[in-house]
Amino acid sequence: MSQLAGKVAIVTGASRGIGRAIALKLAKSGASIIVNYAGNAQKAQQTVEEIRVLGVEAYPIQADVSKISEIKKLFDSSIEKFGKVDILVNNAGVIIYKPITEVTEEDFDKIFDINVKGTYFACQQAALRMADGGRIINFSSSTTAMMLPTYSAYVATKGAVEQMTRVLAKELGSKGITVNVVSPGPTDTELFREGKSEETINHLAQMAALGRLGQVQDIASVVAFLASDDARWITGQNIRVNGGIA
Repeated sequence: MSQLAGKVAIVTGASRGIGRAIALKLAKSGASIIVNYAGNAQKAQQTVEEIRVLGVEAYPIQADVSKISEIKKLFDSSIEKFGKVDILVNNAGVIIYKPITEVTEEDFDKIFDINVKGTYFACQQAALRMADGGRIINFSSSTTAMMLPTYSAYVATKGAVEQMTRVLAKELGSKGITVNVVSPGPTDTELFREGKSEETINHLAQMAALGRLGQVQDIASVVAFLASDDARWITGQNIRVNGGIA
């Protein structure tokens, strides 16, 4: 419970799915949590209440990470609540499944604004305001190493996140801030199941060497490790948390 005691973590997109699991896992390790959400205040509050039951402080803060002004507001409010930020988890993201012939300019701008611009400028705020020795954990996807039709716009955003992570690790190393990226494989969430047949879901599960879908706890455990002092010598890395998918 005490591994992250005294630390303050911002988790973007923390009202459900992987983000919620990360917020709960970090809280169980003792960190105070900012539960960021874009629109679902009810689910964000539920996450906050679950964290508070653990005896840990948590607050919900609404912010659309596709807007720089909202990212600044997120950090302003977090520092107002807790006085500092030690851990940033850039989990918020969207996906669009379309072949390149059907991707619109609106689609392209939306997915890049949230997945790339949101991550980049949250990292900028962390670079300006995070305590020395902090942790930044960005999110990519194991699909960047695969050739999946309809994923072109999505993997383009995640490839950008992977590359910015490597550069930022070098830039922020002098402050003792580590910057890593986690790349989940297919993970069993409400969002993942949306629009997929059971046949498709089973096929994706069997692509993993371990023969199942990832669970949100599988991802959250790795994030908690990277946020801890045990991971102090790990930076600029892409951790593929995918059960050996190929």
